[in-house]
Amino acid sequence: MSVAKIIASRDHTIVSCTPQDSVLLAAKLLADKRIGALPVMDGDGIAGIFSERDLLYCVARDGAAILDRAVGDVMTSPAITIDRDTDALKALSLMTRRRIRHLPVMEGEKMVGFVSIGDLVKHRMEIIEAEAQQMRDYITTA
Repeated sequence: MSVAKIIASRDHTIVSCTPQDSVLLAAKLLADKRIGALPVMDGDGIAGIFSERDLLYCVARDGAAILDRAVGDVMTSPAITIDRDTDALKALSLMTRRRIRHLPVMEGEKMVGFVSIGDLVKHRMEIIEAEAQQMRDYITTA
């Protein structure tokens, strides 16, 4: 199944920030929305990703003064992205290899979705559960 099917069934509101926003504002968005990362948007395109890890590393390195700096100074860039047609398992494999937890889903230069490793693991678990149920049904009716 492609990532397009996963993002099609959800709310299309993506919480994001801009490179000019302060680290404090981005940290508040992460906390308020209880999410682990924000795409950093430059118009419709993606400039990078600001994650909990980025926040932790920059605070550990520079202290509280970092909160007044721009997200663009500390975000992870360039963002690793996928397109809508990427197979969900391939996206999960990419996340595992690159040790990342979030992927922007692109259509050309425009971001159309944002998936987390949790989204992809949930999808995989649903497939496994459906296959197990099919096997139980087969065994019971045989």
